[in-house]
Amino acid sequence: MHERLRQDDTAPPRALAAYLLGVLGFDELSALQRRLRYDVSGDRDSGAVILCEIEPGITVGREGSAAHIRPSAESLAARRWPVRWVGRGGGAVLHQVGQVACFPVLPLDALNLSPARYLAELQAVCLDLCRDYGITGTLPPERPGVRANGRLLAHIGIAVRDWVSSYGIVLNVNPDLAPFREVKCDGDPVPMTSLQRESPLRVRVSGVRQKLLDLIAARFGFARVSVFHHHPAALPRTTRHALPHAS
Repeated sequence: MHERLRQDDTAPPRALAAYLLGVLGFDELSALQRRLRYDVSGDRDSGAVILCEIEPGITVGREGSAAHIRPSAESLAARRWPVRWVGRGGGAVLHQVGQVACFPVLPLDALNLSPARYLAELQAVCLDLCRDYGITGTLPPERPGVRANGRLLAHIGIAVRDWVSSYGIVLNVNPDLAPFREVKCDGDPVPMTSLQRESPLRVRVSGVRQKLLDLIAARFGFARVSVFHHHPAALPRTTRHALPHAS
């Protein structure tokens, strides 16, 4: 396993902006990633990470295929599962309530990381998280990700532009696992599992989100972390109501 990255003692401490958000639509999440990539590109002593849930749907990366999605177009529409083809590594990902998406936006050149090494570091983060919950995670040989008891537990797929990363980890915490029988996630014919299914401990999304933040900050050498619960580029969409809606 790789050692955590260390910063030169003479350099100013790296600052990580952490956005701990609720459920985001994919368009809002994409807009936020673009904004943060722009910010980090201009200040390579900084980094950011988004930790959120993503509205139900399917995203398909560069190694994915329409053949991995079993429901018909009519069934997908009835379930309100949009399918989006995205510019990250990895295959099909089914997004459901009860997952945590952890998308670090980091200056890989400033951290002396190649994309391949960065992927390995994200896998190490997931293995550390598994151990915290009493799970022995394993690495599939065919593609990035983490398994537990032979079933995929976490997707890992990244994009890198101008040496700044986006996308990252989608981890099953405690979702309903039945829908995962209908999508070959990352091309795997075996349905995904979850932390809750594999762990002897009680698992909560909020606790997993905080552990992931701590692990990311430690592994990539960020001494200062600022936590935000909103961001201008990720404001909720306006919903129109015929009558005032009581909260």
